Amino acid sequence: MNETGELNVVLGTGPVGLAVARELSARGRGVRMVNRSGRAEAPQGVEVVAADLTRPEEARRAGEGAAVVYGCMNAPYTEWPKLLPPLMEGFLTAADHAGARAVFADNLYMYGPVDGVLHEGLPYTARGPKGYVRARLAELFLAAHQAGRIHGTIGRASDFFGPGVTLSAAGEQLFGNLVAGRPAAIIGDPDQPHTFTFIRDFGGALVTLGERDEALGRAWHVPSAPTVTIRRFVEMAAEEAGVEPKTRLLPGWLHKALALFNPVLRELKETRYQFERPFVVDHSAFENVFGVQVTPHPEALRETVAWHRTRGTGRRGLEEGPDAG
Repeated sequence: MNETGELNVVLGTGPVGLAVARELSARGRGVRMVNRSGRAEAPQGVEVVAADLTRPEEARRAGEGAAVVYGCMNAPYTEWPKLLPPLMEGFLTAADHAGARAVFADNLYMYGPVDGVLHEGLPYTARGPKGYVRARLAELFLAAHQAGRIHGTIGRASDFFGPGVTLSAAGEQLFGNLVAGRPAAIIGDPDQPHTFTFIRDFGGALVTLGERDEALGRAWHVPSAPTVTIRRFVEMAAEEAGVEPKTRLLPGWLHKALALFNPVLRELKETRYQFERPFVVDHSAFENVFGVQVTPHPEALRETVAWHRTRGTGRRGLEEGPDAG
């Protein structure tokens, strides 16, 4: 715990959960991380405990004593509709039992295809199973806030990248391939603008939301560095890695054919639209209320390339699906 005696509980030890834990530790907060195994490469001084959030008694124990609970839970990409709703209920149980503020780490799937920039006032129009379940999770969370069960806020990020991120669209398939001398694997049209969120900025924004009363009761798009095209993002990453900016595209006809045999590629068909049209995220609401401190692309790419080099080779590709927690 920190000097105030407040404890912050982070549910999930994936890239987002670890980014939140690092930011909390840097701000001098006490941190407990929770996953099924009770093991994680957590920052020094962070407690890691085992709990199955789908069991109410274990969820309550996981959140015991917390001032803020961060929901950074993840599940295998092909099993989101089945596994994420029970995890959300465990998250709500943990925060409710502790009387804690709740911060939910979310993505942008619920909006579905959008003409124009993505902002928080958009309706939830996604019709596929991934977008539908993300909409349902947000609705359950905000309904719990409105009912007084929790005091909650949501932070939403675009595709994220950075140290520890492997399964994102800007994870191993992009950075791992580049540092290994292979073309970056790309779905869709590389000349479309696409917002990418640095994982450290996501973690910092979630902690800010957890500290501010103004954040409660709504969703916020977290800050990201200025949007560039996918091709330009690859070029900047390749420049940092000292390699040629080569890409390997997965055209729609091939994606459709491969999806007949690969379950994750089949799931990724739902969100292919994000890479075939402009996907630009507006974070002005967050900026106007909380200010913005975004890591510039060169610095973020430098850290990301360095981390992927420590892994030695790019082991995962398009077939794996994205990170989400």
